[in-house]
Amino acid sequence: MWTFEDRGGRKVCLIPEVTGMIQKLWREEWAIARGRKEPRRLFYAQRCYRYERPQRGRYREFTQFGIEILNGDCAMDREEATGLLRACLDSFEGLEWVYSDGVKRGLSYYVEDGFEAECPALGAQKQIAGGGRYAEGIGWAIGIDRLMLGWRPELFD
Repeated sequence: MWTFEDRGGRKVCLIPEVTGMIQKLWREEWAIARGRKEPRRLFYAQRCYRYERPQRGRYREFTQFGIEILNGDCAMDREEATGLLRACLDSFEGLEWVYSDGVKRGLSYYVEDGFEAECPALGAQKQIAGGGRYAEGIGWAIGIDRLMLGWRPELFD
């Protein structure tokens, strides 16, 4: 994560992923201010940033697309979320991908095993999507750059 002050002296943070920010907004603003009891579904497309050495399929700046189902029913929302992920990936004709359930995710906010999709043709950077359940809901994200690399590699040559 990159944190710094801009030229105006304001503190700036370039986020590495979106789910953590969605959780915070739900807890502190969206759920409380509106007294939400029913599930809320949202999607986003956001530029994100990594503070590490760039390599093919793992860039410092990348675009993430994701969905979140907040305040849902634990039994039903996981099925809905994973169904949406599968449908999204299936829409890329010719994309070879593999789905895995029961995956240990590396982010501390997950409260149970997660899930992910991989494109084996990408080698070491084969994960194209991942997600799971956290206290406020469930969601997943796709790395658009890596998805495109797995789907249409000739665009990156």
